[in-house]
Amino acid sequence: MNKKIKVVIADDNADISNLLSEYLGSDSDLDIVGVAKNGVETLSMVKSEKPDVLLLDIIMPELDGLGVLEALKTIPEKPVIIVYSAISHDKVTNTAITLGADYYMVKGIDLKHLKKRIKSYFMESEESVDHLEAAGNPDSSQNGEIRADLATELSGILQEAGILPHIKGYSYLREAITEVIDNVDLLSAVTKELYPNIANKFNTTSSRVERAIRHSIEVSWNRGHLDNLNNISGYNVNFEKGKPTNSEFIALISDKFRLRKSSEES
Repeated sequence: MNKKIKVVIADDNADISNLLSEYLGSDSDLDIVGVAKNGVETLSMVKSEKPDVLLLDIIMPELDGLGVLEALKTIPEKPVIIVYSAISHDKVTNTAITLGADYYMVKGIDLKHLKKRIKSYFMESEESVDHLEAAGNPDSSQNGEIRADLATELSGILQEAGILPHIKGYSYLREAITEVIDNVDLLSAVTKELYPNIANKFNTTSSRVERAIRHSIEVSWNRGHLDNLNNISGYNVNFEKGKPTNSEFIALISDKFRLRKSSEES
């Protein structure tokens, strides 16, 4: 990484902010340029320091995290905003995402995961392709090349839809699409087979896979980015009926690839 990622931490809990500052600041790729103790101070610091990343708590004095998010909507070049809060209620999470948060993490997670999430936003192209290639079948060099091409193309499609590698569920969603391309029958066994398959590969649970994929689609939907798929050749989507379900979105993306695969095999 050529330049350090500038980070502002916004949390009124001195113990937590000191812990985050010390841990993240020890990484040679990160530069803690400020620690804010309330929402008003956070806004001032974002404007003066112009950080790459804002690590934002929800419960703060003077102006809470949601108020900060609302205010930052008017800033042309706002930082990547990662909410790091003790609140895990779905309504608060969805509100934060709607107001512009790029990611929502609940306090108590391994700080290594938090640091990885911060850095992944700025190293998305390398990590995203490597991750899917690692999940592919390495039995032959030809298959490896096919998987690499598929990984690259899927990355472009998901990012066009506003689903970036730093968003929770990105890797699960792309793996789900890949598996359905190879076996369309999985669409009729999403909860019984598809989610468990992905959970096994990523050492997690089926319910977490389902929630993470739903979260990534919600992020894109709330920001109006799903319609961007119409900019890609071969897609003509209409979401007048509302936000697509996990299965509908996976089917939408995989269908183009399955048709192309059938054409090539015939």
